[in-house]
Amino acid sequence: MLRIATRTEMGFTATIDGIQEGVLYKNEVFQPLKVGQKINGYIKKVRDDGKIDLSLQRPGYKAVDALTANIMYKLRHQKGFLAVTDESRPEVIADLFGVSKKVFKKAIGNLYKKRLITLEEDGIRLAEKIKKPITVSQKKYVRKSKKRKPRHR
Repeated sequence: MLRIATRTEMGFTATIDGIQEGVLYKNEVFQPLKVGQKINGYIKKVRDDGKIDLSLQRPGYKAVDALTANIMYKLRHQKGFLAVTDESRPEVIADLFGVSKKVFKKAIGNLYKKRLITLEEDGIRLAEKIKKPITVSQKKYVRKSKKRKPRHR
């Protein structure tokens, strides 16, 4: 747990579990913060000089996994289309998803590779196969087809 201690030119200093202090860089903060605020955060790096760089985003692909779920949720609730691309301005991406453009691009690439979205010039769209809900009869067929195994005599 981080507690925001002070605002600096570089960003914010924060106390980690009330023990050590680290830095949140302003170019990596995508939400408003207040001095005294408690917030979940992550240690990004411990530098050679012993200073700690912090992040509000999960490190590595854990951030991407959380974001892909968020993108899919928003797509489903926006009629299958979001007017944002990997060319969108970083501020727009930060406002919509609270992440960096780099993490957003990784998430979009992940969803595209899985064929869950299509990329359009002006945004991203849910793939057609995702839009169509499975009917009850289809669910029964899927369950039955998975259980069947060929018998050899």
